[in-house]
Amino acid sequence: MSVEEDIKHKVIFLVEDNRADIRLIQEALKNSVVPHKVITVRDGIDAMAYLRREGEYADSPRPDLILLDLNLPRKDGREVLAEIKDDPTLRRIPVVVLTTSRNEDDIHQSYDLHVNCYITKSRNLGELFKIVKGIEEFWLATVTLPDD
Repeated sequence: MSVEEDIKHKVIFLVEDNRADIRLIQEALKNSVVPHKVITVRDGIDAMAYLRREGEYADSPRPDLILLDLNLPRKDGREVLAEIKDDPTLRRIPVVVLTTSRNEDDIHQSYDLHVNCYITKSRNLGELFKIVKGIEEFWLATVTLPDD
């Protein structure tokens, strides 16, 4: 086994419905120094099915970090966040809300629901890349995450 194969890849779980934002976030993470895998779902129902390993997601890896948009179809990000933080098997997974919303109610509600971090997406490409790289560097390279 090579050294590279021996390194555990971090799993970034991206819950985002906007295809353009998905591509941009994946592109921003492309040249990461942290070995990782990005798994994406596009709505809140699939997000919870993935996290609970239901149906087609039965063998899915547990994420090391969740990037969560608030404005999702079928079940919005606020509901997803509440369910994650209310579930003892999921609540330790760090959740970063990454959304276009600058609404103070959304910010307060997210922190009331125990989000780990709330970041407003920039529509400026360079700024968005800088934000995503900062998330990656902090959450995957700097902090110590639980292994459960």
